Formats: sequence, structure tokens, C-alpha cells
Amino acid sequence: MLQIQRNVSLKNFNTFGVDAIAKYFVEINKKEELAELFMDPQWKQMKMLVLGGGSNLLLLKDFDGLVIRVNIRGIEHRISHNEVFIEAGAGEVWNDLVNFCVIRGYAGLENLSLIPGSVGASPIQNIGAYGVELQDVFHSCNAFELQTGAFKTFNKEDCHFGYRESAFKNELKGQYIIVSVKFQLSLIPHFNLTYGAIEQELKDRNITSPTIRDVSQVVSHIRVSKLPDPSTIGNAGSFFKNPVIGAEQFDQLQAKFSEIVHYPAKDGQVKLAAGWLIEQCGWKGKVVGNTGTWKNQALVLVNHGGATGEEVYTFSSQIIDSVYTKFGVMLQREVNIIS
Repeated sequence: MLQIQRNVSLKNFNTFGVDAIAKYFVEINKKEELAELFMDPQWKQMKMLVLGGGSNLLLLKDFDGLVIRVNIRGIEHRISHNEVFIEAGAGEVWNDLVNFCVIRGYAGLENLSLIPGSVGASPIQNIGAYGVELQDVFHSCNAFELQTGAFKTFNKEDCHFGYRESAFKNELKGQYIIVSVKFQLSLIPHFNLTYGAIEQELKDRNITSPTIRDVSQVVSHIRVSKLPDPSTIGNAGSFFKNPVIGAEQFDQLQAKFSEIVHYPAKDGQVKLAAGWLIEQCGWKGKVVGNTGTWKNQALVLVNHGGATGEEVYTFSSQIIDSVYTKFGVMLQREVNIIS
């Protein structure tokens, strides 16, 4: 029997550690419980927030509606020739899935090691790191449709993946709850080692023929050295997207700022390192009230204790204005703002 709780603190359900109250709260452990929940029509009409690991959101105030925490677990896998198909429940911790695959020699997720959050959130955000995005390994996902109570499978084309974007953040927003995700991996690794400091770290370790485990360990090491642990200090990982601009605008910027950190993007565009832009504006390690940027990575905003969502949001707006004034580039928030 589902238990709907009232007036529940969400402080332990978001990695920013922002204290906000949910008017109603329910935890879903099996996908069938979603059908049971929405048999009651009052929940269909109510404002709703679906939570997994709570790692990619900022709560600006108390939530006057129903918070659904998806905690559906389980990992299944099937091998066909050199392909490996992995299906994981939406409530699985993302890094637990990565470790499951790395230990067994299933290649494809190693660059995505130590990303916070749950499996269910991964296609919504099209998570990515070190040159790999979820869409590169995505096969399909199964989701519950709120209006009809039916379960539907979405393939890669259905999801309309973009940079930190998907149909679930845009045209399908609020219509579905993801219950499981299937990935297509390989027994034959094809490593992407050119992004960030992976190559250098492997070289420093005298590793010339890396294994899947080597790459995962190096990526984890780099992330730990740059990013704060949410269990120690509240944060949501990268707060801003790396901006993508046209070649002409980039040439103008590079002429003025020769050291600008950049990477090639699709269709001749250029991706800029948002952390570098923010750092050049003097924000790295800056503390303002209860919030600030992380000392080792300006892309990460942190809660030094007691910060409200509004305080973090206001601080992020100051950074956006500062970067635009100096570089003419408009940063976009990567985290979901819940108001």
C-alpha cells in the first residue's frame, strides 16, 4: 500500500542540501505503484516533482504539490556477440551502474564515472563527461504516461537528444516518468581519451594500454580532485552548461583572449569551457553569504551551509551577467530550477 506523507523536508533528497518542504511526498519502489498512485485523480491535477538522486536541481522554495521519489532498483544484462545490453531501474545510483559494467568489462560508461544522480535522470539530461554523452550508449527507456496510465518505450530517435537536452526536458516535459533505461555497450572498448586531462593522467601513471577499469579510475580521480563531495558540501555538480558558439564569434573571442579554452562541436561550432570563462571573471573560490563557487572548479556552485535556493539562484545570475559583460557569451544553467 502506497504511503503518501505530508509536509516532508527535502533537505536530504537534494544534493544542494537546500531545506524545502514538500506538501505531499511518496516513494515509488515498483513501476506498478505508479499506476496505483494515479488511479486517484487528485494527483493527476496536482503540481508534481519527480525526484531520483536529487543531484541536478535547485529548489527555490517549498514545493506546494506532490514529490514522487523514484526508487525502482534492479540491473539486468544480456550479451549478444560483442554487444552487451544492460537494463537498469530508474532508481539505481548512476555510479553503481557504471561500476557494475566496469567490473564486468562492459565498455561505454567508463568516461561517465562518478557522475552524481540516478539512472532515471540520465536520459532526461543527456548526461555527459570527458567527450562521451549518454546518447552514445543509449538504447531505449521505458516510461509511465501520466494521462493514460500506460507504459511506453522510447528509442534513441524518440528522445531528441541534444547537448544536455532531450524530449523529456522539452516537448514531453511533465508527461512521463522514466522507470528503466536500457544501454547498448560493448565487450570491445573504443576509448575516448582526448577530452580533459585523461591522456595526461594515464601517462603520469605509465599506462600505455589502458583497460576499462584504468579509464574509469582516472576519470574518477580527476573528478574527485576538481569537484566537491555532495555529502560533505552541498552542490549539484556543474551548475552551467558549456556554451556552444559559432566559428565567427569564436574567432573574434580568440583574437582577444588567446588562451580561451575550447573544444570542437557539431556543425563547425565551438564549445567553450564555462569554468574557464567564470574563472577569468574572478569568481573561482568566491564566497558570498552562504553560497559561492568551489575552490577547485568555478563551474560548481556550493552551499556552505544554510543557503536558500533563492540565494544560490541570485549568485548564479551575478555570474551570468559578469561573463556576458566580459565575453559577450550568455551562460545557461544546467541544473533544473524548481520554483
